[in-house]
Amino acid sequence: MLAEERRRAVLDAVLARGAARLADLAAELGVSEMTARRDVADLAARGLVDRVHGGALAPRAPSTDEPGFAAKQTQAVAAKTAIARAAAALVPPGSAVGVSAGTTTHLAAGLLRDVPGLTVVTNSLPVADLLAGEGDGPGRPDERREVLLVGGRRTPSRALVGPLAVRALEGLHVDVLLLGAHGVDPVRGLTTPTLEEAETDRALVRSARRVVVLADSSKWQVAGLATAVPLEDVDVLVTDDGLPGAAREETGARVGRLVVADA
Repeated sequence: MLAEERRRAVLDAVLARGAARLADLAAELGVSEMTARRDVADLAARGLVDRVHGGALAPRAPSTDEPGFAAKQTQAVAAKTAIARAAAALVPPGSAVGVSAGTTTHLAAGLLRDVPGLTVVTNSLPVADLLAGEGDGPGRPDERREVLLVGGRRTPSRALVGPLAVRALEGLHVDVLLLGAHGVDPVRGLTTPTLEEAETDRALVRSARRVVVLADSSKWQVAGLATAVPLEDVDVLVTDDGLPGAAREETGARVGRLVVADA
């Protein structure tokens, strides 16, 4: 394989997954990690990927960019599914659970249909649609689950945010919050593309006894416009095994507990 063909294969792998580790790229292409590192460095110099410790990320969008819900559903599907499964297992029966907007939290919400007696508070239109009756099978009547949808301004990701959402969350208390993230940065914390979304996420966190963040490895070192929550306020962060070892150490030192799901 010519060098340019190999770099095209590296680029395709990074773009398809959102992130790739040097060790995986080297194994897939039958080259040394040093060669894979040089290929990533070349692609990064051309602005085609973002180089990070131990691998590469798909190019970062502008800090205010927010893809639509349908577009995000096609990204990092295996990782998000594994994360959703691990996060849903942390929600006990009979609890009040907050579920923020996001495609990974939406996947987790689908698994919550099997958890009896939940009261769900959400600012996500897709999550409310999913849990308010759509997809319920025999033996799971709606009476066993209550869904509270806050109001607010609708974003491209079908979240409801802003002052109306914040006021609706004031005075509410949930046992567990499943919180999605636009970006995760060791210094900036959890970030969002808009000030209103950051404000709403902070209101969700204030309502929760336990904060569980769902963030796949492609979100690492992505910084949106506004910081919503510092990592030190996160009780559990659930990510996938695409997160490099150094990033795991740095994140694990800041959050209460780091859970790495096998994707």
